[in-house]
Amino acid sequence: MAIVTTAPVLAATDDIKATNFLLDNGMEVVVIPDHRAPIVTHMVWYKIGSADEPPGKSGIAHFFEHLMFKATANHAAGELNRAVAEIGGSHNAFTFYDYTAFYERVAPPALEQMMSFEADRMRNLTLTDDVINTERDVILEERRSRIDSNPQAVLGEEVDATLWQNQPYRIPVIGWMQEMKKLNRADAKAFYDKYYTPNNAVLVVAGDVEPQVVKALAEKTYGKVARGPDLPPRIRPVEPEQNTRRTVTLADARVSVPSFSTRWVVPSYHTAKPGEAEALDLLAEILGGGSRSRLYQQLVVKQGIAAEAGAFFQGDMLDATNFTVYGAPRGDAKLADIEAAVDAEIARIARNGVTSDELEKSKERFIRSVIFAHDEQNSVANMYGSTLATGGNVKDVEEWPDRIRNVTADQVKAVAARYLVSDHSTTGYLLPKEN
Repeated sequence: MAIVTTAPVLAATDDIKATNFLLDNGMEVVVIPDHRAPIVTHMVWYKIGSADEPPGKSGIAHFFEHLMFKATANHAAGELNRAVAEIGGSHNAFTFYDYTAFYERVAPPALEQMMSFEADRMRNLTLTDDVINTERDVILEERRSRIDSNPQAVLGEEVDATLWQNQPYRIPVIGWMQEMKKLNRADAKAFYDKYYTPNNAVLVVAGDVEPQVVKALAEKTYGKVARGPDLPPRIRPVEPEQNTRRTVTLADARVSVPSFSTRWVVPSYHTAKPGEAEALDLLAEILGGGSRSRLYQQLVVKQGIAAEAGAFFQGDMLDATNFTVYGAPRGDAKLADIEAAVDAEIARIARNGVTSDELEKSKERFIRSVIFAHDEQNSVANMYGSTLATGGNVKDVEEWPDRIRNVTADQVKAVAARYLVSDHSTTGYLLPKEN
């Protein structure tokens, strides 16, 4: 089991076409045929993540991801694990702010069996106090090992809690320790009954399958699960206007090289005006998306003052999201020099824009990287699943390349000038601890 820390890229190639339909119980199904190899990736996405948790119950979404691997009324604990291992497949799950997903990668003849397992645990988990108490200890230890023992992770949580003043994205996906310790059977049962229903789920099947076969199997397995009560719209607290520059600093003896990251609240694909999210994606690519980006070429290659420098836009969120730049010095360079150079590059784009040549090359790199990602079935399934779980649809995925191609240099300049304003940012500094 895992917590997603970076959302999948929202994208598709021109030649990938999906079939989608609804079961009678409200479960949406997406099928993406790919006959290059006798493999199928089967994913169930629930439209429930950490940002939907009740106040004071942080971590319940991730906790319940763990509990989904326990016994049901029809299968003993570990039976799914053994069934997947016996056929040489793989399976896992992950939790993010806006969704929780479970997946298996197996040979096509095993698809019906995997569907049967997932349909069963959608409603038939056996949750005892012993199961709850044992697995709660597991997630507490996971927090200690993944977050509390990692200075960068600790700082990341503090930066998020500072960046988001009202939005539930300020709460870590894994939860706050003091609240995780109090999670109990009643919390888990209420969460399960409310959110783990077919009409709150999306099934994505990618691989060596045909849509009509998947439909028949889905009706035979998931179709037998009763529809749950209709859930209200996912309306969350709205982030207020940001009008200050905030900084968070952590000095730790385990840190040898200082680093910084600066974040801004920006629209996501779900909340942006037409073209804005695509422009933010290309801005991130041009500014710091890889070895051909401005930050890498200027700071790492030409000036040689940075060990790393980059930028990214986390576009597939249900609500507003963040745009991030980061860097770390190399040799005798100072962290302040890296930060100043990054700020200067952002200011140049906001003032002068980007050239048509670098815009076209960034589009080409960006779309090509997504084409390469289609070599992995789980990447394709992630694209569709994350989009549908955050308010999008199949058409949004399939039309994405054309929307990227239509972004203009003026749009990139406009989003840089509008959103990447230093006076409205949150910067985290990770520093060595001085003796």
